[in-house]
Amino acid sequence: MSTFDVTEIRRRFPALELTVDGRPVAYFDGPGGTQVPQAVIDAVGRYYRESNANDGGAFITSQRSDEIVRQARAAVADFLNARSVDEIKFGANMTTLTFHVSRSIGATLAPGDEVVVTTLDHEANVSPWQAIAADRGLIVRTVDIRPEDGTLDLDDFDRQLSRRPKLVAVGYASNAIGTINPVAELVRRAHAVGALTYVDAVHYAPHGPIDVQALETDFLACSVYKFFGPHLGILYGRAEVLDRLPAYKVRPAHDRFQTGTPNFEGIAGTLAALDYLAWVGRRYGDAHVAEFPGFSGRRLELKTALAAIRTYEMDLFRRLIDGLAGIPGIRIWGIADPTRLAERTPTAALTFEGIGPRAAAEELGRRGITAWDGDFYAQGLIERFGLAASGGVLRIGLTHYNTAAEIDRLLGALAEIAASRAAGAAR
Repeated sequence: MSTFDVTEIRRRFPALELTVDGRPVAYFDGPGGTQVPQAVIDAVGRYYRESNANDGGAFITSQRSDEIVRQARAAVADFLNARSVDEIKFGANMTTLTFHVSRSIGATLAPGDEVVVTTLDHEANVSPWQAIAADRGLIVRTVDIRPEDGTLDLDDFDRQLSRRPKLVAVGYASNAIGTINPVAELVRRAHAVGALTYVDAVHYAPHGPIDVQALETDFLACSVYKFFGPHLGILYGRAEVLDRLPAYKVRPAHDRFQTGTPNFEGIAGTLAALDYLAWVGRRYGDAHVAEFPGFSGRRLELKTALAAIRTYEMDLFRRLIDGLAGIPGIRIWGIADPTRLAERTPTAALTFEGIGPRAAAEELGRRGITAWDGDFYAQGLIERFGLAASGGVLRIGLTHYNTAAEIDRLLGALAEIAASRAAGAAR
């Protein structure tokens, strides 16, 4: 059994060699986009050198490009445990794909039909449904949260379902505060009233295994740049649902739900990112094999990779949570109970007494520590918390290439920032 070796992991990510004032940059901005392994950089460059052509040609570069796309779709199908590669669609990003498919779904709905979204979600799984609702005369209902811990209000969810909506759009996990939703149960309840389900898995994808067959969702979308690859979006759509939807496309398009020329170099990088994760599974996933009965080959490797990553990340996150508890003036939004870490990703949303999120992020940046501030397009959630006017939150996002030493460095910097503001207030 191989112990997770973060030093070996980090050697594969050249961006981790970047320094500020002689110190390595500590990356805690992963929820906004992760760094990529050298293999991804190489794959994108190799595509341009050896395969750069449009699809469907009768010549070598086009044939190579087509083969890369075929392999990448198969790898994504393995990553999500889709039944068929035909259920995998590529696009610019999750937001663009969602706007696109929302038009097709909306064309099947009638004025007065209802769509359910949630306060917990990124706007990419809210605004497209609001836009199509405005176009088609639909009604959008929003499920509230439990503000004390930032979890979805399941009683309110059931109340909205009682109106028998036609579609329910939910997030797998909150990109702002890390809450993991009970997605399989939400899908089951939505299907029980006849609704389609659309799951935003962008934030969850780098932190845990996804199985669309087990979830039984109709749609699931994610973005590769959040799990160590290029800027590319992925849409899974259950075949029998896709087949009955109208498609908005040009007549000769090869795929009913992929418009225009694809980002071939990004697709090449996606294949490399999934090859990297499969390597993580082979190298460090053996302790998790029993968790995935019936899986084999690359599908097993990808599941065990994410299981191993989650175990490592949540150990780090516990170190972060324990350290934050000792810093006066810092509040963690969302689930902060150390006994409930299974219900969240390793992403912490913080506010400080006496310092705004932007100022805190700038202080960290001067120390070579990257972190995002604001609402991260989870606008409804930040408004619900009453934090929009004060700049939102400071977001600390851990990934599997972070180290315990970086956590300690971050905690030291946060303690200095909090202490300096307290001293300034006392003067």
